[in-house]
Amino acid sequence: MNPDYAIELFKLTMFEALTVVAPFLVVALVVGLVISLLQSVTSLQEATLVFIPKLLSVVGLFLVIAPWLLRELSEFTITCIARMADMAH
Repeated sequence: MNPDYAIELFKLTMFEALTVVAPFLVVALVVGLVISLLQSVTSLQEATLVFIPKLLSVVGLFLVIAPWLLRELSEFTITCIARMADMAH
């Protein structure tokens, strides 16, 4: 395997991973910030109060973007399999 090809494949893999994970991280971050703000305003300091809304929002997001997620991962897998012939050179 050519080092340039390996670096290109690594960059492609990292970009794909960030693209797939970013929506979940953003939703969890926003929900966590909103719940933390509400906790600080109401002086309700319960650590477990953030867990359920984050979990429900991430699961809801997964149900909404599952077709896009499956399409992205399928296209990436097909691209990697198609490029396997180039790895041998």
